[in-house]
Amino acid sequence: MNTETTKLTTIDSITLDAADPDAAARFYADAFGLGPQVRLRAADAPSSGFRGFTMSVIVSQPADVTSLFDSAVAAGASVLKPAEKSLWGFGGVVQAPDGAIWQVATSSKKDTGPATRTIDNLVLLIGAEDVGASKRFYVDRGLAVAKSFGSYVDFAAPGSPIGLGLYKRRALAKTVGVAAEGSGSHRIRINGDAGAFTDPDGFEWAGAGE
Repeated sequence: MNTETTKLTTIDSITLDAADPDAAARFYADAFGLGPQVRLRAADAPSSGFRGFTMSVIVSQPADVTSLFDSAVAAGASVLKPAEKSLWGFGGVVQAPDGAIWQVATSSKKDTGPATRTIDNLVLLIGAEDVGASKRFYVDRGLAVAKSFGSYVDFAAPGSPIGLGLYKRRALAKTVGVAAEGSGSHRIRINGDAGAFTDPDGFEWAGAGE
């Protein structure tokens, strides 16, 4: 029997659980203009508090952050942290009507042109209980580490529609302005090219075509 692990190189999309998938799809289209990178499925799996992950919309300049942040709020998102300058750039945090938390951010502190709605990158940031163990798990799955310092890990994923990072769960919750406590389903499935598995923090992965 061949027990070799299929190597993970890309995340094609993420699937979010939502009580009303049609309404959630409208939100993501209106808020961020997202298409196939975000899928929705009807599910009511028990979940309370922080779900242990955030999605990040990375753009080129503060004006783009403001444009997308404002459209997300207009589409029904709740503000967790207003868009403002920080040591690392400019950004804000919203919670979608389905409960997922989204960061909208740029490393730039100055605008270089008119606002656009162009998204440079989407990044899934997993709040890990043991960052070292989760890091080793994903390295064994074939991912290379691009950056690693303290309780933060950024994986290199050239050509992947969605990036992947790890951060200490409590630190991630503090960053987005919510309590770290939470239990039950993460209410997310990650679709990549390495088949079905579950990571050390209970996040469900599936093949890209599933």
